[in-house]
Amino acid sequence: MATAPAAVSANKAELLAIADAVAREKLIDKGIVIEAMEDAIQRAARARYGAENDIRAKLDPNSGDLRLWRVLEVVEEVEDHFKQIDTKGAQKLQKGAAVGDFIVDPLPPIEFGRIAAQAAKQVIFQKVRDAERERQFEEFKDRTSEIITGVVKRVEFGHVVVDLGRAEGVIRRDQQIPREMVRVGDRIRSLIMAVRREARGPQIFLSRAHPDFMKKLFAQEVPEIYDGIIEIKAAARDPGSRAKIGVISHDSSIDPVGACVGMKGSRVQAVVQELQGEKIDIIPWSQDLATFVVNALQPATVSRVVIDEEEGRIEVVVPDDQLSLAIGRRGQNVRLASQLTTSQIDILTEADASEKRQREFVERSEMFQNELDVDETLSQLLVAEGFTSLEEVAYVPVDEIASIEGLDDEIASELQSRAGEALERREAASREERRKLGVDDALAEIPHLTEQMLVTLGKANIRTLDDLADLATDELIQKKRVEPRRREPSNRPEDKGGILSEYGLSEEQGNEIIMAARAHWFEDEAPAATEEDAVAGEEQ
Repeated sequence: MATAPAAVSANKAELLAIADAVAREKLIDKGIVIEAMEDAIQRAARARYGAENDIRAKLDPNSGDLRLWRVLEVVEEVEDHFKQIDTKGAQKLQKGAAVGDFIVDPLPPIEFGRIAAQAAKQVIFQKVRDAERERQFEEFKDRTSEIITGVVKRVEFGHVVVDLGRAEGVIRRDQQIPREMVRVGDRIRSLIMAVRREARGPQIFLSRAHPDFMKKLFAQEVPEIYDGIIEIKAAARDPGSRAKIGVISHDSSIDPVGACVGMKGSRVQAVVQELQGEKIDIIPWSQDLATFVVNALQPATVSRVVIDEEEGRIEVVVPDDQLSLAIGRRGQNVRLASQLTTSQIDILTEADASEKRQREFVERSEMFQNELDVDETLSQLLVAEGFTSLEEVAYVPVDEIASIEGLDDEIASELQSRAGEALERREAASREERRKLGVDDALAEIPHLTEQMLVTLGKANIRTLDDLADLATDELIQKKRVEPRRREPSNRPEDKGGILSEYGLSEEQGNEIIMAARAHWFEDEAPAATEEDAVAGEEQ
């Protein structure tokens, strides 16, 4: 008779030992494992006594004692015999029980059969797995942009799965360094790009190709960057081939480029080796965009930089013998410089720039000569003084024109008057062309749209308010994408920009145009609602 209590005690100890071992192995709270066991026992008990019963189980985390009971509600008239009990029956279980109370009906321990044990095992595994996934997510969710070291576990369809110790991360094919050979068992460093909750558990996405990975590597190798004395203001990479970083020192006594290079190049070489031989240009960052562009295009020599702030483009003029060096192999140098400065860079030789200036000078001179009905000398004088369009002549203060040598207030006023008349003629011609294209007059009432813009819309088959309202802002005003290298114009749709991209409209103006075109949709709804209200009123 003495063996039974010993056996029960052994089972209790075994349950607690299992819970403790699982909690330690999976690095989760022991209480979660105990809760999973209770849930499994409850399910097994319901299978034994009937799923209709409200059965509860409680496992004492200290002693291992297991209690099993059924919860019953005290009612006057029993409708559900599994979950309800009348007052007379309740008194037998608990004295003083009244209608509305919930009482406990103790149940004897159950023997786990093979199927019940298997089901309980699955419940516990699932609960523990969910808790482990939650722990992994909580551990890594705030570690984005950190460098982490792991061991290559396997390679699947070109994606590298990395064992991070308590979790797994994946380096997708597009985030790997091209031509880098990775084998199972290799130790590998990478950047945590994102941690996401997904159905199959938290997914940790890693990268070795992101510019931030290179920046973090420099922070590990250069103490001045880690301490904040030197800052990497910009970085651009062509992974596995070449990279550029722009650095600035907040201490005038420290050379930022020299600190990053290190003694005999030791610091930069450590980063280069980690990046599989990627060549890194370290350049001084400057707040002056033109200076920064000149630095970014090293090792090429730059003659002149022209910045177009409205278009967000930079025109760089280089000597003829520096063209190939400035562009780089397959456009790499200018492409990285463009990414570094976040601007589109166009490379021109001195000869190209001179030819372009002459062509623009002739075109503008002829335009002023024809539109303003002036002689060649005066038209060239206006171009030489920086006037590029009729709008500039028509709307600048008259003093600016009068201050040109050889001109006075009378001539300046006459030129502005002629420019205004020329613009009106253009507007009238565009209006006539727009109407021939079948563009509704309603579109002319929309703010920011000129007659010339309406002609452009008409040629793109945008002729009614509904046609315009159906467009997204990007489809209307998105600027053309220009590759930062010399090449033939592209015919790809994404390179052509929005319908009105050539007019330099801002995103805010584009939104206003689209919303104004859609306004009639809401006006059309209002009378319908009023009509329904009137009918409802008549019926009442």
